[in-house]
Amino acid sequence: MAVLSDVLVVNAGSTSLKLSLVDSDDRSRNVDSLAESPEVDAIGHRVVHGGEKFFTPTPIDDAVTAELTSLLELAPLHNAPALAAITEARARFPATTQVAVFDTAFHRTIPAVARTYALPRRFRDRGIRRFGFHGLSIAWAAEQVQVDRLVVCHLGGGVSVTAVAGGRSIDTTMGFTPLEGVPMGTRSGSVDPGALVYLLRHGVGLDELDHALEHESGLLGLAGSDDVSVLAGDPSPDAVLALDIYCYRVAQAVAAMTVSLGGLDALVFTAGVGEHSPRVREQVCARLDYLDVSLDEAANDSLSGEGAIHAAASSVQVRVVHAREDVVVARAVRGLLA
Repeated sequence: MAVLSDVLVVNAGSTSLKLSLVDSDDRSRNVDSLAESPEVDAIGHRVVHGGEKFFTPTPIDDAVTAELTSLLELAPLHNAPALAAITEARARFPATTQVAVFDTAFHRTIPAVARTYALPRRFRDRGIRRFGFHGLSIAWAAEQVQVDRLVVCHLGGGVSVTAVAGGRSIDTTMGFTPLEGVPMGTRSGSVDPGALVYLLRHGVGLDELDHALEHESGLLGLAGSDDVSVLAGDPSPDAVLALDIYCYRVAQAVAAMTVSLGGLDALVFTAGVGEHSPRVREQVCARLDYLDVSLDEAANDSLSGEGAIHAAASSVQVRVVHAREDVVVARAVRGLLA
């Protein structure tokens, strides 16, 4: 097949729907809606959770759509809008090849020691294991910052921290679903499972608990807003505590990932909060001083876009990388259809 010109990339995140046309030189331009997209050779869809079955770029047909529908409960904040976008795109462009590209794929290299839950085999045999997410974003960051021992902090509506060794994922904070790990915008992150069992046994319904963990927790549950920029300007005790918890847990996760890596050569901040909140970057790095992570405060505060923000004396690079999931998706589509 000839080299594809523009690939339309549909990126349905937990807090946004982004559409972009990516050309063969990795240049992209935004599209406001599917209705305003021109005809293209192919459409690539970011799909967050591929379950046990999907881990390579997959042409979308009715059978694949049905399989993805069965995975909705594993990542409801992501797979539901992705499926809605797939349905609309297939209806609007029925003759165009459409491909699902999975966030979980990058984490297929996580070893058993990091992906296995300490549960009875009868549960593990039902596919209960750690998958990992934000793989497209992390793959791009790892390409931009090529070191042996890298930790990527994807801080957006969802939050994950990932250990990348020589370009391969070896551990990450999200697990069976994107609910595990550090606190996020509206998601709780990890909570003692005994506390959740307690709530279920004392009058909280399953649907109520599910909704609360996904939609009412995290920064929103702590301080009434899931917007870091709002909380950063709010001097109230709840807002201050919420950001402190957020940065504390992210820093803890970075430290945990250094165990997986055996050290740290570079730390990357990416996604909405990671790219745009100097305060979060400063608070996280301040807790990592013992790892010889040191920021250049002026560079951190003045950065526009992406670049290095570590101090000259820091033994660990600290970089801000603009997330380019659209490019990773477009490349995967081109590779499949070449």
